[in-house]
Amino acid sequence: MPTMSPPTVRTSRLVHKRSASCDASPETVRAVWRAADAVCFDVDSTITPIEGIDEIAGFCGVGKEVSEWTKQAMGGNLPFKTCLRERLNIIRPTRLQTETFMKTHPPLLTEGIQELVEALRARGREVYLVSGGFDFFILPLAQLLDIPAENVFCNRLMWYYNGEYAGFDEQAMTCDNGGKGRVCGYLKRTNGHQQLVMIGDGSTDLEAAPPADAFIGFGGVVVRERVRREAKWFVNGFGELTDELPPVDGDDL
Repeated sequence: MPTMSPPTVRTSRLVHKRSASCDASPETVRAVWRAADAVCFDVDSTITPIEGIDEIAGFCGVGKEVSEWTKQAMGGNLPFKTCLRERLNIIRPTRLQTETFMKTHPPLLTEGIQELVEALRARGREVYLVSGGFDFFILPLAQLLDIPAENVFCNRLMWYYNGEYAGFDEQAMTCDNGGKGRVCGYLKRTNGHQQLVMIGDGSTDLEAAPPADAFIGFGGVVVRERVRREAKWFVNGFGELTDELPPVDGDDL
């Protein structure tokens, strides 16, 4: 199947909604973080230093062709579903390739995320992973963090009976622009969360607030200029977030 070449124009013609964090003060975002009853983390370049789709593209021998599309997707310059579809049309990963990739590339966590998730759990916070990546890559990371599969919202590859690539689930909330926001809204409606925070490195994370009550930009792996500029609270490591949490049951930590 022929694929589009990534555009050479770097300026976006998309109109982005302002996030709640754009209008809030840094102090407000910190206050929401301290009081949050739910936290949603992006995955690639956030809880893991790896961009999963770029890594499997390299494994399949098409890394250079795919990486430019990833830059466009993370920068918010093109519809996310378009970038996702075109990247996968280049890679066309088979079931065997994904299984082999995971055997040879064990899951890797970003420094400080395990301690932060444990600190959130100790305070009774619910933790979710919300990603435009794929379940074969993300679920092993969730297991390392003891996050149940039902708290993971991501995309799903599909294969024909012979294991050849057949596409992806285009009904998943996370496969299109605004998908992470839809997940955040769904979690608030379904689970009754009153203060939900989205944390991530990309424009799709930034745009999840609202309905997320606050957005925190993460630059511990890579700094996206738009996110750094628009996030009212931008951190360079998870330790900054752990340090901001209130004591457990009033005890000094």
